[in-house]
Amino acid sequence: MKLTGKKALVTGAAGGIGAASALALAAEGADVALIDLHWNNRPGNPADAIRGLGRQALEIPCDVSDPIRAGDAFAEAVSALGNIDILVTSAVYSDREFFHKADLQEFRKTVEISLWGAFYFLRCTAQHLLERKAPGSVVLISSPHAHVPVPSCMAYNMSKAALDMMGKTAAIELVSQGIRVNMIYPGWTDTPGERKFFTELTLREAGAALPMGRLMRPDEIARGVVFLCDPASESVTGTILSIDGGTQLPWWSKRGSGQF
Repeated sequence: MKLTGKKALVTGAAGGIGAASALALAAEGADVALIDLHWNNRPGNPADAIRGLGRQALEIPCDVSDPIRAGDAFAEAVSALGNIDILVTSAVYSDREFFHKADLQEFRKTVEISLWGAFYFLRCTAQHLLERKAPGSVVLISSPHAHVPVPSCMAYNMSKAALDMMGKTAAIELVSQGIRVNMIYPGWTDTPGERKFFTELTLREAGAALPMGRLMRPDEIARGVVFLCDPASESVTGTILSIDGGTQLPWWSKRGSGQF
């Protein structure tokens, strides 16, 4: 129970990496405010599982790309839980098309949710912790897309690249106050969001071709979140933790040459 007494806020918490992170934090003793756009008719609601662990779980509907609503949602979480010690930003949106043909509304939506949504909650959390003169931990769920220019993903690529620099800058600005900011690079992870672009068959076949022979699981990423939020990791800040099953190693470029 590394996080007993801690209060966490997780965005994008209704499913995938966000839900797994919220549940993992609760399993270590944290009460959790879960932020997502919609909560109605969600199967496998993580809030129910968190309450089953004896922890508080607060479901807050919020469009993270709206700065006013983001601020109100943060204030609602503080009011209900008493304070916030941990922030995990996992809310994300992506649309795939070559940039010169992309729908600009979808392009902007990707940036506004994936980058600006994380910024609004990072800013609220920093202000809250500084006002309390309290230490805290922030984990931004980033992506290898930050440094790999995957075609048809320009908005997502540039959002994650900016997210990394945002996190590193926040880390150096806040380190003297005991507030840590880190990023995680998940590998290709089996989440509901992948079904927007790929069929189940495609995901199985693609997973089999990866170094570990499968996609990552959300709970594996969540274990990294717990490590970074653990007070015992107090010297870890401004870093990027890759949990990718080896997909950023040079194997990918060599695979076509018959070496793998």
